Amino acid sequence: MDDVIPSTDLLRDLDRRRLVHPLHHPKEQANAHLFVRGEGAMLHTADGREYIDGLSALWNVNIGHGRKELAQAAARQMETLAYASAYAGFSNEPAIRLAEAIVARAYPNSAAVYFTTAGAESNESAFKTARYYWKRMGKPGKVKIISRRYGYHGVTMAAMSATALPGYQKMFGPLVPNFVQAAPPYPYRWPGNGDCGIEAADAVESLIEAEGADTIAAVIAEPVMGAGGVIVPPATYFPRLREICDRHDVLLIADEVITGFGRTGRWFALGHWDVTPDIVSFAKGVTSGYLPLGGIILSERVHTALEEAPMDERYMHAATYSGHPTCCAVGLANIDVIEREGLVERSAAMGRKLLAGLETLRSLPVVGDVRGLGMLAAVELVTDQASRTPAPGLGAKVVAAATARGLILRQRAGADGPPASGDSLCLAPPLMTPEPVLERIVQILGESIAAVTA
Repeated sequence: MDDVIPSTDLLRDLDRRRLVHPLHHPKEQANAHLFVRGEGAMLHTADGREYIDGLSALWNVNIGHGRKELAQAAARQMETLAYASAYAGFSNEPAIRLAEAIVARAYPNSAAVYFTTAGAESNESAFKTARYYWKRMGKPGKVKIISRRYGYHGVTMAAMSATALPGYQKMFGPLVPNFVQAAPPYPYRWPGNGDCGIEAADAVESLIEAEGADTIAAVIAEPVMGAGGVIVPPATYFPRLREICDRHDVLLIADEVITGFGRTGRWFALGHWDVTPDIVSFAKGVTSGYLPLGGIILSERVHTALEEAPMDERYMHAATYSGHPTCCAVGLANIDVIEREGLVERSAAMGRKLLAGLETLRSLPVVGDVRGLGMLAAVELVTDQASRTPAPGLGAKVVAAATARGLILRQRAGADGPPASGDSLCLAPPLMTPEPVLERIVQILGESIAAVTA
């Protein structure tokens, strides 16, 4: 290849002809944003425009763009040991050190880490590990996974079957059997006047009883539902769900792919409610997206089942890139930045400021709900605040208007239900985002909503 930089038009043409994108449709690539540089909370495109990255790219660039420490960590590791197998009988220092660092910052019952390359792979690993655990315990019939409507757990086959957003499933069925869904803890849309947290947890228990506890391996739950609309549960939900799982001898899987590594103002989010899971799936923020990495954290209970297995029941789960030395070295550098700069605590403080700013948008007639935890927030749109009637299609118009004004965010399109829901505008800025930029996010969002609904 020569050193001439292709024109933006040529690159877009090649993009349309040669590259298949996630959630692909060719119409959406006609004027694709071609990113060429990132710096802090800002992204720059080939046509010279600057955008606020209001979603940390894809909920994952926690420490911000352009951090040379992570690039240098990758280069140093590649120069010495870029890759080596971590299959049984082999190991490497970065994987060992990162596993220790993650366990030290996770839950009190955390014991060990298995590394993957992405969130969906982490959840696939969690499902397999839950089934493995029950087979080791002499209960091979416990194979079903309960998830919640509006939950997102990835779109590989089993993860997609746990994901309860129908748009991801329509063209890829039939789903993998033995996945069932319960009602989500969605305060704004919960029917009746009861305690949403208690009643939504009890809905999981009703499903366990209907299916038979002897068939249920685990419940998987995002501490804050991300792609489903940043749905923050009531404080009563997870303590009750933990009690239910214990009572019926069911594992609790915390999907912390989005919420892990400081996003909600804690290293891991179930700490907000003093709840400990049996398995944690993680990805995204572990390297702030600088290299692909994910994994699952096993509790002492689950880890013991692996450690005490006879050879003919060994943990026959594997991936070529599990424990990848370079990815793990970047993960260690990322954790160092998060700690050195106090980004977990900053996420909590700046998240409160972001949420307070978004609350001012309630004066706009189409803003039905504002919610968030740490640097994770959403604004739900309706046609009428009193009736909470969904406003189909409004979110996409607001996202387009915000993009034109220099803010990148994402929407969760409303659903027919149950419960019916409005479009939700989702935000997850980098944890280091300066306060003036957070204020500008609120300003642009308000202007965009007003412009679209004028």
